[in-house]
Amino acid sequence: MTAGTYWRAVDRFRAVVQATPDREAVLFPADTTGDRLPDYHTLTYRELDEWSDTIAERLSTAGVSSGTRTIVLVLPSPELYAIMLGLLKIGATPVVIDPGMGLRKMLRCLQAADPQAFIGIPQAHAARVLFRRYFRGVRTSVTVGRRWFWGGAKLASWGRTPTGTLPARTPAPDGDLLLIAFTTGSTGPAKAVELTHGNLSAMVDQVDAARDRIPPGASLITLPLVGILDLLLGSRCVLPPLIPSKVGSTDPAHLVDAINRFGVRTMFASPAVLIPLLRHLEHGGAALPTLRSIFSGGAPVPDWCIAGLREVLDPQAQVFAGYGSTEALPMSTIESRELFDGLTERAHRGEGTCIGRPAEGVRARIVAITDDPIPTWAEVGEPTSAGGIGELVVAGPNVSTRYYWPEAANAVGKIAEGEVIWHRTGDLGWIDDAGRIWFCGRKSQRVLTVAGPMFSVQVEQVFNVVPGVARTALVGIGPRGAQRPVLCVEAESGADRTAITLALKDRGAEFDVTAGISEFLFHTSFPVDIRHNAKIGREQLAEWAATQIGSEEHR
Repeated sequence: MTAGTYWRAVDRFRAVVQATPDREAVLFPADTTGDRLPDYHTLTYRELDEWSDTIAERLSTAGVSSGTRTIVLVLPSPELYAIMLGLLKIGATPVVIDPGMGLRKMLRCLQAADPQAFIGIPQAHAARVLFRRYFRGVRTSVTVGRRWFWGGAKLASWGRTPTGTLPARTPAPDGDLLLIAFTTGSTGPAKAVELTHGNLSAMVDQVDAARDRIPPGASLITLPLVGILDLLLGSRCVLPPLIPSKVGSTDPAHLVDAINRFGVRTMFASPAVLIPLLRHLEHGGAALPTLRSIFSGGAPVPDWCIAGLREVLDPQAQVFAGYGSTEALPMSTIESRELFDGLTERAHRGEGTCIGRPAEGVRARIVAITDDPIPTWAEVGEPTSAGGIGELVVAGPNVSTRYYWPEAANAVGKIAEGEVIWHRTGDLGWIDDAGRIWFCGRKSQRVLTVAGPMFSVQVEQVFNVVPGVARTALVGIGPRGAQRPVLCVEAESGADRTAITLALKDRGAEFDVTAGISEFLFHTSFPVDIRHNAKIGREQLAEWAATQIGSEEHR
């Protein structure tokens, strides 16, 4: 007799446990104070397997089973991975979200997920109790940490050794819902993405393929989902000290220490992590001899950062610029050697940023730019913008085919072509004759002028090479269709703003895509997204720029 379903990919984890039970699975920092480098504790694959079995056993007893929507609000830690594996072993549906989006927005999102169980740190439970009307369906609660005035179980009281063997379960069909993950809402309303058993299994295989199916050895984890995927591939997952909503504030000295202490072979990180790491390596002279691959995502990585990493890493190391989203991870990658074979120069001339060829099994197409729904492929239009720029749509085994919430997002975010569902990424770009995708910016952030549309990343890449410029952001002021393009500029520390402005004007006049820009505003520090601290908040900058220009015009 079986007791429901489970995620088939858990078998890969169990195979690692059986083959190398004493292998380190998670290496995590102990509590530290001051600037001292942290001490690390370890959890073996056998210990993680037994702990997650214990959690699965206790949750099952509490009524959590296949399909139970379970909020997980736990910081990156061994507890998080034990909980996630425990849920996946019993086929429950974790619901994950970034708390940094703001309390009210998060509460509305979680209410829409209609959760039945809640696992979280004390602060999360405090919000659950204070705003209990958002969580009326929750019947099981577990606290990770100190339990205060609410009921429910305390994770630490369960111990880490199961009382017996978990009942046999059958693998769930690939099309069954496995995970609900919320987008950050950094470039639009947050949405609940449905990821199926098949989607997550494909992600595991694609991550493996991106590394040429070479065992990862030790991985530095800065994004929790990557840790889950790497545990299924037998990695030693190293968790450096970081704050999930402020990864850009991570101390690069701690990263260098973790990489060298544990012989880290591969890492995934956003530009907000990689840029300080590069500067630390350049100024401090430290080496990272074991690091063989870096995968970046969250936002385009400045090419100077990629070039700098190539200089300080082992000559055999690979640096990949990746592209993906909550709905589809990964979508494409490109390695630095190909990028510097003439592609960065093309980006600086206004062709966009090359983000590589589609990942294994992913198909990509370009459709006409529209904010309207496109129900079926028969209604798709051809791109009409200069250079064939349109909206990128993708389909593949790792690509989510629907949103759990809001239902309206499915109408504007998906296109049906027979049994194939294409995901509209909301990103603009074009595909070259070599099959490479060129990213030009977000659809929602395009600037609609009287002369035609302008695309943020396409424009910014032209200006970002000006000496003294740290980064730029194109925004539009005024009514759509008659917007004034304004370039917001974040200058390097100590740079001469007058000289930069003159250089920007000269640079913009050289290219058709930037010739219409004559207004430049300096901003101290751009707003960024909460997950990667790398996507520029152009919507906030547009409001700021409108205020600045309005003030200047009324002087």
